Amino acid sequence: MPPVERQLLIGGQARPGETGRTEQDINPYTGEVFATVAAASPADATAAVDAAAAAFPEWSRTDVGTRRSIFLRAADLVEERTEEAVALMAAEVGGTRPWAMFNAALAANVLRDAAGVITAPRGEVLSGSSPGEWGFALRQPAGVVAAFAPWNAPLILGARSFAVALAVGNTAVVKPSEDAPVASGLFLADVLREAGLPDGVLNVVTNAREDAAEVGGALIADRRVRRVNFTGSTGVGRTIGVEAAKHLKPAVLELGGKNSILVLDDADLDYAVNAVTFGAFMNAGQICMSADRVLVPRALQREFTERFAAKVAELPVGDPGKPDTVIGPVIGERSAQRIAALVDDALAQGAVAHCGGTAPEGAVYRPTVLSGVTPDQRIYSEEIFGPVTTVLGYDSEDEAIEIMNDTPYGLTAGVITEDTGRGWSVAQRVQTGIFHINDQSVGDEPQAPFGGVKDSGYGRFGGAHGVDAFTETRWITFRERGNRAQYPF
Repeated sequence: MPPVERQLLIGGQARPGETGRTEQDINPYTGEVFATVAAASPADATAAVDAAAAAFPEWSRTDVGTRRSIFLRAADLVEERTEEAVALMAAEVGGTRPWAMFNAALAANVLRDAAGVITAPRGEVLSGSSPGEWGFALRQPAGVVAAFAPWNAPLILGARSFAVALAVGNTAVVKPSEDAPVASGLFLADVLREAGLPDGVLNVVTNAREDAAEVGGALIADRRVRRVNFTGSTGVGRTIGVEAAKHLKPAVLELGGKNSILVLDDADLDYAVNAVTFGAFMNAGQICMSADRVLVPRALQREFTERFAAKVAELPVGDPGKPDTVIGPVIGERSAQRIAALVDDALAQGAVAHCGGTAPEGAVYRPTVLSGVTPDQRIYSEEIFGPVTTVLGYDSEDEAIEIMNDTPYGLTAGVITEDTGRGWSVAQRVQTGIFHINDQSVGDEPQAPFGGVKDSGYGRFGGAHGVDAFTETRWITFRERGNRAQYPF
């Protein structure tokens, strides 16, 4: 079938970019063009902010019942269009059916959670300095939000990039990833428009790869943009954080991770193998929460590794369009080559591949389990973001926790144990924004305070925590009639 053709969405209207240029969106499994999208210029980014700024006054005053109805309808529409989302994610990002269905379900719940915050209390009554004087701390929408949405969980993270921001009365310009302009931007905008979202409240600006910094920079620099949020790599996130800081704009940054799962000596090994397999290989390891490291007591390391590798070796690999595929392609051949280079470097320095470790087949990299990984190998410290994990042995809990914290990242981690008390003790010592006791590292719920520490970013998405991120707190006072202030002159 011919490639999908999409334009920019500005002020409720589909329009080409100012220059007329386009960008190709490639199917990572077939290498064919899936879509052709408009390539925006900085002038187009400014036009999108124009539309968002114009829509802000009315949208911010729209009654809560109307806003809530729109979000609840949008959530239902995402679920109704699940099969469309499955086909879209397979063709655009190589997403397997289970991953795409999870994306649709959670994206719908992100919208429902945003609907819930619309009617939640947003303010406090403060004590006055004298009788008859009142003070209020009120949270009010900040204005226009620049939202940068990633490709790897396009429906979940695309929805999260704008849902709470819009729910509390802001308007937004979304700049989706060049690898998922449809799934993480335009598809979701279509859903919101069908649900009744007014023109200009949500705008989508797609771009060519070579223009990403310029278009993104125009959004951040615009004085009418009052909040910035970005989900993606730490390298790009650091640049965006610096640009936002230059313009004194708060940012929410959800970045990379070097995540660990700790298996304690009392763990049920069958459960641990299943949990780690999911945590390391869901979406071919292309989740910011994916487990790069599995820490196992040395006395159990051989048994665990053999059982783990045997399970991983049997995972169905290949065409994401087939319903039983578990490991589809990574986002592109360049990514597959990058992952292979990390593995090859480790193998050349003494690491052992218990399964996988072979050359990529296009964008497909077979799931790989490594042991014998040491700090002098790149894979020990660099984020893998692919279907590879490493099994590391330890002699004591203290040593294991030291290894888990031995990384600039701090997004998520998990511990597998039959003793929740031990798990709780570990959780308090591990330096991550998210931690799961008796579970693996991948977990996401729309109401949870989602985000990391250290080089994994700052700020939090999710429910009331998102309200804090996308509103301004204002102090407003008033005096009752007849209670006039006294002034010294």
